[in-house]
Amino acid sequence: MTLEEISGLINKSEGVLLYFSGENCQACHALRPKFKKAFDSNFPLIRQIYLDAHEHAQISAHFQVFSVPTMIVFLGGREFAREGRLVSLHQLVGQLKRPYGIMNS
Repeated sequence: MTLEEISGLINKSEGVLLYFSGENCQACHALRPKFKKAFDSNFPLIRQIYLDAHEHAQISAHFQVFSVPTMIVFLGGREFAREGRLVSLHQLVGQLKRPYGIMNS
């Protein structure tokens, strides 16, 4: 996936989750299925994009991702939430419920 494709999706979609991980990041691999499950059940209209930060260095730099895991949520084409390293899935889901509900009511 290219930066142009991701930018297009961010601008055209109601919501996008960018999940930056790394090949050698055990926390990244442990958190990914939990995030997928939480977003699938709570936010089915948010598009989920998983990127290896090292393989997609240009994209990581564009979004100012300097550590993994980093999650960036875009709603309505704008960055709404950013979590990195010590991530609270419960807190992020709680933060997104109201605006997501408003957008989809």
